Amino acid sequence: MRQSTNLIPLPIMRLVLPILLALPLVVHAADVHVRVSPDVKTGIESTTEYPTIQMAMDHHPEAGSGRVFLHIAPGVYHERVIVTQNHPRVTFLGTGNSPEDVVITAGMNAKAAGGTFFTETVEINGEAFEADNLTFENTAGNTGQAVAIAVRSDRAIFKHCRFLGHQDTLFADYGRQYYVDSYIEGTVDFIFGNAAAVFDRTEIHELAPGYLTAQSRVAPGQPTGYVILDSKVTADEAALAGRKFYLGRPWRPYSRAIFLNTELPATLDPAGWSKWSGTENDKTAFYAESGNTGPGANSSQRAPRRAPWTRQLTPAQTKPYLPSSFLRGADRWNPEAEAKKLP
Repeated sequence: MRQSTNLIPLPIMRLVLPILLALPLVVHAADVHVRVSPDVKTGIESTTEYPTIQMAMDHHPEAGSGRVFLHIAPGVYHERVIVTQNHPRVTFLGTGNSPEDVVITAGMNAKAAGGTFFTETVEINGEAFEADNLTFENTAGNTGQAVAIAVRSDRAIFKHCRFLGHQDTLFADYGRQYYVDSYIEGTVDFIFGNAAAVFDRTEIHELAPGYLTAQSRVAPGQPTGYVILDSKVTADEAALAGRKFYLGRPWRPYSRAIFLNTELPATLDPAGWSKWSGTENDKTAFYAESGNTGPGANSSQRAPRRAPWTRQLTPAQTKPYLPSSFLRGADRWNPEAEAKKLP
């Protein structure tokens, strides 16, 4: 039988094959950068400029295992945006001078939408989502539940972001999430859900009498909860009109929230925390504080007098709740290091 003349000699194949195998990986991992701006008049499949954020999400070029960066120009984007599970590693970058310059806004409430979980202005389901220097807003106002953003993304990072709403502003519900140098406002249960989330150097602003957090851990073994770290709680004293607000209430039986080294105002109720009426969730919830400052940090009115189910932690006891431990996971994720890579 005649030998084929198309065969590549074995020594050459041994040299070429690793290169051939590596080439698709290099191409497959390329990042994609697209621009979103109101001044873009078109936007079609696999281009790099779009007039709306959702159009960019729907039609951007494929990034494979790389990251998709949306560079969002200053403007008010009146749209509802969904980042689906099959869109991991997406980054929203506001290109204005401040988070106020790029606003994603809608005004759906639970009554109009048919339930709380249909109201979100932005919904994040893809893992490893990041956002920097922009605002997420729900303008429904004091009309019941109205979510500005629902985050179900593991290893999510929000840096220099604002979250504006009234009731149920931020649904931090799944995975590990890190919020840093940001601003969150609302009235009732406006940070809620069952994520493992750390809010670092963040201002949390209470607009009226209500509850900052409604964390919903449902079993004692779940590694979820909210940690508010090195942050500041503020309140609209005129709107409070002499009434008080609370750091949180236990939406689910094993609700967990910890405030560490955070400034608390005088308008905080002396008990600090509220029970969820009609339940016994307070008996199994974990609400704790350590190193807080300000006139609202007086713990003498907390445990054991008015809120025996809350506790004060020693500095050593707070270590498991720092970002490097609380969000680490089996993959050794370092959210602080990842956040520093953002602008």
